[in-house]
Amino acid sequence: MKLLMKEWKLCIHPTAYIMLMCAALILVPGYPYGVSCFYMGLAIFFVCLTARENHDATYTLMLPVSRGDAVKGRILFCTLLEVIDLAVMGLFILIKYAIGNTPNPAGMDAGLALIGSGMIIFAIFNMIFFPVYYKDINKPGKAFGFAAVAVFLWIIIETVSTYAVPFFRDVLDQPDPRNMSDKALFALAGLALFVAGTAKSVQMSTKKFEEVDLKL
Repeated sequence: MKLLMKEWKLCIHPTAYIMLMCAALILVPGYPYGVSCFYMGLAIFFVCLTARENHDATYTLMLPVSRGDAVKGRILFCTLLEVIDLAVMGLFILIKYAIGNTPNPAGMDAGLALIGSGMIIFAIFNMIFFPVYYKDINKPGKAFGFAAVAVFLWIIIETVSTYAVPFFRDVLDQPDPRNMSDKALFALAGLALFVAGTAKSVQMSTKKFEEVDLKL
């Protein structure tokens, strides 16, 4: 908990608050809504960039914590930002239905399946960004570049699937409350991937960070 407070007080970047509001893009007709999750990934990049500029690793490793604890603190903090982003997306989905939902020609419709897809996006981001980042914490841009490419590949695959893959087109990419049991299973699968992917990311990142010869 103390490391989480440290992350919030010393490493948070204003873009994190701004990118949370990008969830409002769900109200825009004809927009690939998964991109709003990418914006939170961009905010996480700025959190790591701020940590580098503030020499946060030097300060953190002077505390009575292990490198593994430092890794867990950063990834847990960023995961909380992602969970809040998903919750804000859920809020704007409800608002969209309240004011009048329309089919989205640019990818997944707003709904429960979109939340599941968002969890898959964050799982992909966490599994790629953090292990690359902790290989060299002075180069967060390199880690973000790899993660951004992977995230956009998924968004492209998902968008194409809403036209070409029957399960996506006829089941997931339909307005709620149609096919809710299938959408709930998809969301649960996304949650499982999000949890397992983030846990694997912590494991790989800790190993990378413990092996690296830090030049602080």
